[in-house]
Amino acid sequence: MDPHQSLSEAKAAALHHYTKSFQGFSAMITPEQASQLAEYESVLSVFESKMNKLHTTHSWDFLGLETISKNNPKALDTTSDVIVGVIDSGIWPESESFTDYGLGPVPKKFKGECVTGEKFTLANCNKKIIGARFYSKGFEAEVGPLEGVNKIFFRSARDGDGHGTHTASTIAGSIVANASLLGIAKGTARGGAPSARLAIYKACWFDFCGDADILSAMDDAIHDGVDILSLSLGPDPPEPIYFENAISVGAFHAFQKGVLVSASAGNSVFPRTACNVAPWILTVAASTIDREFSSNILLGNSKVLKGSSLNPIRMDHSYGLIYGSAAAAVGVSATIAGFCKNNTLDPTLIKGKIVICTIEKFSDDRRAKAIAIRQGGGVGMILIDHNAKDIGFQFVIPSTLIGQDAVEELQAYIKTDKNPTARIYPTITVVGTKPAPEMAAFSSIGPNIITPDIIKASLLSRLYPDITAPGVNILAAWSPVATEATVEQRSIDYNIISGTSMSCPHITAVAAIIKSHHPHWGPAAIMSSIMTTATVMDNTRRIIGRDPNGTQTTPFDYGSGHVNPVASLNPGLVYEFNSKDVLNFLCSNGASPAQLKNLTGALTQCQKPLTASSNFNYPSIGVSNLNGSSSVYRTVTYYGQGPTVYHASVENPSGVNVKVTLQN
Repeated sequence: MDPHQSLSEAKAAALHHYTKSFQGFSAMITPEQASQLAEYESVLSVFESKMNKLHTTHSWDFLGLETISKNNPKALDTTSDVIVGVIDSGIWPESESFTDYGLGPVPKKFKGECVTGEKFTLANCNKKIIGARFYSKGFEAEVGPLEGVNKIFFRSARDGDGHGTHTASTIAGSIVANASLLGIAKGTARGGAPSARLAIYKACWFDFCGDADILSAMDDAIHDGVDILSLSLGPDPPEPIYFENAISVGAFHAFQKGVLVSASAGNSVFPRTACNVAPWILTVAASTIDREFSSNILLGNSKVLKGSSLNPIRMDHSYGLIYGSAAAAVGVSATIAGFCKNNTLDPTLIKGKIVICTIEKFSDDRRAKAIAIRQGGGVGMILIDHNAKDIGFQFVIPSTLIGQDAVEELQAYIKTDKNPTARIYPTITVVGTKPAPEMAAFSSIGPNIITPDIIKASLLSRLYPDITAPGVNILAAWSPVATEATVEQRSIDYNIISGTSMSCPHITAVAAIIKSHHPHWGPAAIMSSIMTTATVMDNTRRIIGRDPNGTQTTPFDYGSGHVNPVASLNPGLVYEFNSKDVLNFLCSNGASPAQLKNLTGALTQCQKPLTASSNFNYPSIGVSNLNGSSSVYRTVTYYGQGPTVYHASVENPSGVNVKVTLQN
C-alpha cells in the first residue's frame, strides 16, 4: 500500500488532533497501517494507545501546613494566581469544596474553556473551577460506547465516579467546616492550596483512562496556561519505555513549556512496579498519617479486639461467630469458602451470624465479601487482613479488619467457647497515633527499571518514587452519585479512600504553594525544593517503616522522603536542569535519534562527548553499577537571602565511602 494512502486513511480515522502544545493525532488503524505510517518521512513516531488506571483532612495538619498560615496569615492566599490542571474523572461542581467565595477574577493568562455537556453548564464553572473539558473518543474507540457500560456516567466534565472530585478538592478545595464520612473523621476539609484555581480535564471513565484522551487533555492543558498538571493515574507494570509512553511524552512537552507534572507512582505493592518514573515527572508514593479509624470487636468473654474499618453502622447486640471455611456451600472447599466470595457460603449456616473471612490475595475486593455475606443473611464480617488492616474500607454490613495479634486472641476464644459471640463497634477516629508516617502497604516500590541511575521514590508509582506524601485514609469531596461509596443506601458528599492517587494531589498542592512564592521557578526547581527538604524520620524520630508491621524501608520505597511543605518554601540550594539536560541524560542511556524524535517531535542528535547519566543534575544521586570508585557531579543554585555558608554532611551507605568536594 502507498504510504501516502496510509497517512490519508489514518487522518480520516482520527480521534484526536494534537495541535496546540505538540503536533500529532490518534486514530483507529491496523498494525499494518501503523508500520507503514512509521516509514513515512513526516511521521515522527507511531505507538499504541494503552489504558491507564486511576491510582482523601487532617493530612494537611499532619504536614504542618498551619505553620505557614500562622507565620504569615496571607501566605496561602498567594496561590490565587496559580492554575492547577487535573486530569482525572471530572468534578462535582456543586460540592462546597469548590465555592469561589473570596477569590478574585480568573487569571488573565488562562486561555481555557468551560465546555458544556450533560448536566454541566457554563454556570458550573466559577472563579475556583475556571475551566472544564472532557475527552472520550479514545476510550470509546477501544472499549465501545459509554452507554454500553452499566454504570452511572455523564457525557461532560461532571464526575460520576468521585475520584476526580476527591483529588481536585485535596489540591485546592475551599475551606469546609464539619465535613465527614457519615460522622467519621469529622473536621474542617480543605485543600492544600485553597486559593488556587482548578482547570478540569476529564479523560477517565469507569476507572480507566485511554492514552489518546490523556494526550489530548495534556495538549489542551499546556496551551490553556496551567502552571501544574496533576495525574493520579498510570499504566500497569511494567511501564513502557519513555519514548512509547503517552504520559511521558506529554509530560516532556509540559516540562519544556515550564509546567510541572506531578503523578502517582502506582498501587502495585511490589518492587520494580513504580510507574510515571520519567525524570521530568515528579513521582509520588503513598504513606500514612497519624490518624486511625478503629472499629473494635467485643467478644463474648468481654475482651476487646482491635479492628479497623470505616463502619458507621451500629450493631445493637452480639451475634454468633462462624468461620467462612466452616460454612461452605455444597461443592465448595473449606479453603475457598474461607475467602467469602460470591456463591461460596451456605446461607443456612451464616444467617444471623458474623462471618470470619480471610484474604486470598492483596487485590481482593473486600467490599464484595461483605455483600456476599449480606446476601446469605449474615449480619457482620470480621476480615483477617494482615497487610491492609490499617486501610479504611467501607462495607454494606458492620465489618472490620484485624491483624495477627487480634487473630490469635479470636482463635483462642472460639476454641474455648461452645457458642462464641461478638459485637462490632462503629468506627471511632483516633488522632495522634505513632509511628507515622509509614509507607503504605500498597505503594509501588523502586528501583527505576528504565533508568536505574535515577532514584525515584514512592511506594505507589516508580522504580523509585521521588517523594512520599499522605495517601492512606484521606477525607475529601466526593460525587454523591458514585454508587460504590454508598453505605446503607445513603449518598455521601465526602469520602475516605486510599492510594497513590491521594498522595499525588498533596504534592501537587505543595508545588502550587511553592510556585506562588517563587513564580519564576521552573519545574526542576520546584521538584528540587520538595525533594531536598523531605524527611526520612517518623514522629518517633526513627526511620520511616512500612505499614503494617514497621518493616525496614529504603529510598526505593520513599524516594527522598516524606514531604515537608514548610521547609520546601525555602530550600536554600536548588538543583536545576532543563530539557537539554534531559536529552543529554537520555543519550547517555543509549537513546537513538529515532527515540529522541518520538519524545521531542523533532530530529535530535546526541551531543558528543556524552555526559555520564549519574551526572544528570537531579536532586537525588544514584549509581546503578558501582564497581570500585566513581565521581558524581552536581551543580546547585543558592536562592536564599544574604551570605550563607553550607557544610557537607554524609551518612555513608553500607559498604560505601562517600567524600564531598567543592569545585568552583
